[in-house]
Amino acid sequence: MRRGNIIVGLDVGTTKICALVGEVMDNKIDILAIGSAPSTGLRKGVVINIESTVDSIKRAVKEAETISGVEIRSVYVGIAGGHIKGFESYGAVGIKGKEVRLQDVERVIDSASVVYVPLDREVLHVIPIEFILDGQDGIKDPVGMSGVRLEVKVHIITGAVSSVQNLLKCCERAGLDVIDIVLEPIASAEAVLTEDEKDLGVALVDIGGGTTDIAIYRDGSLRHTAVLALGGNHFTNDIAIGLRIPVQEAERIKKKYGYAITGMADGTEEMDVAGADKQVRKIPRKYIAEIIQPRCEELTELIKREIENISVQELGLSGVVMTGGASLLEGLDRVAEAGLGLPVRIGMPEGIKTSHVSPMQNAVSNPMYSTGIGLILHGSANGTERVFYGDMFNGIFDRMKEWVKNLFGSNGHELRGKTVSMKQRG
Repeated sequence: MRRGNIIVGLDVGTTKICALVGEVMDNKIDILAIGSAPSTGLRKGVVINIESTVDSIKRAVKEAETISGVEIRSVYVGIAGGHIKGFESYGAVGIKGKEVRLQDVERVIDSASVVYVPLDREVLHVIPIEFILDGQDGIKDPVGMSGVRLEVKVHIITGAVSSVQNLLKCCERAGLDVIDIVLEPIASAEAVLTEDEKDLGVALVDIGGGTTDIAIYRDGSLRHTAVLALGGNHFTNDIAIGLRIPVQEAERIKKKYGYAITGMADGTEEMDVAGADKQVRKIPRKYIAEIIQPRCEELTELIKREIENISVQELGLSGVVMTGGASLLEGLDRVAEAGLGLPVRIGMPEGIKTSHVSPMQNAVSNPMYSTGIGLILHGSANGTERVFYGDMFNGIFDRMKEWVKNLFGSNGHELRGKTVSMKQRG
């Protein structure tokens, strides 16, 4: 009989929908099941067909339930898409006592959160970057310190109201309660980045089917987020158009024969390709690389521009970590390394600790599951029994206070990697 806490991460992507079931016990996480279903109701990370999305979610959850033997009722959901925007904000309060208390941290975060947000957008996360106490910056945990003025810098992430509500509606119609909504690159970062990388400065590049999500960390805190409307599906579509073959065949060829660099392909090697008329013909393998390479270079250039255009250029980066299913394209890391002028590695989920040998353990060591694993890690670190029904945007500041108490309560943990999830502007 299981004694652990069951946490489910639901990765609603453009290409596939994955439900990962994790059991948390004794500060260790076992992955019990992975349920997956093709995603046909999303485009570039945004729901465009509710019924198709609901059906895919149900199929993925059902598979996960069958494998794990667990009935899934509530989930942590990842969100992405071109509608996601981030910006920095600032707040300051006076300290009423001789030292900083939890209530002071709550008040200063509240003050930083009071910003103008258009009516068609909702705040998803408020992420503290650093605290400043009487002019001393770089403070991660101000509780217990003496001072008279406390300031905070935060990174606020917003999303389109319609996109958020449609995602929540799909989960609700699939019979699931949403515990929290998490920006997907933040979830992926939980799974693949090390604390040293976050401290030194790193860009996480999560390449999915429809979008590429970017999260930049420095000094242990998130400093910038962005979403590019280009992903692995664009590679597939280029192959389908270039070879005049169905998209399904193009996807198969990309995974089996694709290279990101023309020079990696053997000029004499040929492969079988089935056209729309089911006729099979042989073509040189290097043709695939010739089609894919320009798109890989375009993606690299877009990532480079995003890194160069952010307002924290002086931070500097020690490297880039690429993850997501499309990062498995052979040679893509080499293209990115050459174009960005930074070390690049492929990020595998590494945040899972096992209390016993799990048959799913080898399966999840794959970049395509980074977001799902990250959602489970987020749920275990920010564990809450609160579930949002119907109007899921109520009670923000109550949740914020709960988060601060959990964060600093008994052990005085630092703010590194933590987020305040927001469901309403207040």
